[in-house]
Amino acid sequence: MDRRRSLILTVVAAMLAIGIGVALSYAIHWFPVEASTQAKNTDRLYHVLVDACIPIFVLVTTVVLYCAWQFHMKPGEELKDGPPIHGNTRLEVFWTAAPAVLLLSLLSYSFVVLHDNEKRPAREIRVGVTGQQFAWSFQYPPSVTGGRPVQSFQLYLPKGESVRFELHSKDVIHAFFIPAFRLQEDVVPGITVTYRATPDRLGTYPIVCNLLCGLGHSLMRTSVHVVTPAAFAAWLKSQRATSTAGGAAATASSGTAAARASG
Repeated sequence: MDRRRSLILTVVAAMLAIGIGVALSYAIHWFPVEASTQAKNTDRLYHVLVDACIPIFVLVTTVVLYCAWQFHMKPGEELKDGPPIHGNTRLEVFWTAAPAVLLLSLLSYSFVVLHDNEKRPAREIRVGVTGQQFAWSFQYPPSVTGGRPVQSFQLYLPKGESVRFELHSKDVIHAFFIPAFRLQEDVVPGITVTYRATPDRLGTYPIVCNLLCGLGHSLMRTSVHVVTPAAFAAWLKSQRATSTAGGAAATASSGTAAARASG
């Protein structure tokens, strides 16, 4: 096979490999369901990175395989030196400038996505998150509940509402991770760490600690329930009622105990 024909076949094979690789990157569902606007931005960034990396991988692999095929050492050439090639200045400038431009472009786009994910909207609610070995708890302040603060071991969020999470730890470093939101943040003792998300898909999704935090690390799981705003308001109302009833019962019990003691 002459050199020209082999080069054409190599280019065609490389183009087919690029097409198959890009198609597979979209056909295979790599991640959990998207349940926030930040998840959509993050997945779009992932596909941009993959679309940029697949051609580079195929190009490098193709050049290596083609050179090994066409320029491999033949029997009897073991002691021969290669031709004294000086180099190609234009090619060297190109393969230095092209990767630099590509990397700067990908870094710029990554920055834009991160900036959009962290952009503060005109209105958002605030939810406290407390991590401790080995459970998550969530605090809803009066600004959210419209009355008494509420604490829950299940996270409830209204669909379409931006949420600012304020993360605290009582003991060691944890990692608050909601795969469906594509967001993770370390929860560090002694400081408040924040991030925001906007749930946009109804459903129940897992919350995990994504950082080894002790013997019970694998059990440090709970769920986030994304519900309609009306259902969220109803849930807050029921939690306030439960909290009020519990407080009243505790007060009555302590009063009865005090009366018995005095009698």
